Amino acid sequence: MKLIFMGTPDFSVPTLRALHGAGHEIAAVYTQPPRPAGRGKREQKSAVHKVANELGLPVRTPKSLKNPTSQNELSALHADCAVVVAYGQILPQAVLDAPRLGCINIHASLLPRWRGAAPIHRAVMAGDRETGVCVMQMEAGLDTGPVLTSACVEISAHATTQTLHDKLADLGASLINEALEGLDHGTATAIPQPGEGVTYAHKIDKVEARIDWSESAAHIDRMVRGLYPFPGAWTTIGGERVKILSGRPIDQNQTDTSDGTTMTDALLVACGSGTYQIETAQRAGKSSAHREDFLRGFPVPAGTRLGGESQ
Repeated sequence: MKLIFMGTPDFSVPTLRALHGAGHEIAAVYTQPPRPAGRGKREQKSAVHKVANELGLPVRTPKSLKNPTSQNELSALHADCAVVVAYGQILPQAVLDAPRLGCINIHASLLPRWRGAAPIHRAVMAGDRETGVCVMQMEAGLDTGPVLTSACVEISAHATTQTLHDKLADLGASLINEALEGLDHGTATAIPQPGEGVTYAHKIDKVEARIDWSESAAHIDRMVRGLYPFPGAWTTIGGERVKILSGRPIDQNQTDTSDGTTMTDALLVACGSGTYQIETAQRAGKSSAHREDFLRGFPVPAGTRLGGESQ
């Protein structure tokens, strides 16, 4: 098939590679424009842009697809289908209608649960027991299109957004060629999403990444895992902002110690119910460190209250 691929971050890369490996003609790769990144604020190409260059594929980086010029350029490709994976722009109707078979999207949830921008984060933070990927036909609504195929995975008790991200990226890539074949041969069945069970995975706001120690240890554990590696759950220790990168709930029983207070010299913290053992943390401007190394340069004695105002 003659395809357009639209994607930007690492999550999109396995699908691009799967399409290229299957021998499809990829007429153009659309991705977000290079943006300043890192300490030097040098412009960096997206993950998809770099891989497209590696594969020798033509790349387009329009800032918007809402203008007629960009839409006409896309339409002129006369593609059979556009495959969209975390592109980063809402596609106008003219773009959705341009390919012969329309646009299909790989979304990292079991729709209609977790429509929107951050489905992996939200699934972990909510304590879902499973999630997955859906390949759907795109329409004007936000992740509302009928589903062509899907697959699910279990969310383990130790899963993070990072580990789940990688698993789901590969899972989506494994489904795409079969879905395209079904579309091309007219054998695919698009099943409308049910009206019940709709939830929205709103973009993660850095403000909500601050740990509230009055919550249960289980809730805090899900939060830390769901926000790893970005933006990272955080608290303050001695007025200094510190990211909590990993840990584990020790128990769920009520404690007599005020929530947010360390119960030992080894970063065991009292929560609204239960206790949470911090394992890996990162001070501002420092590298991440396991608990022993972190405490060697930054002692936190028992009785320290976490979560006060930052400097």
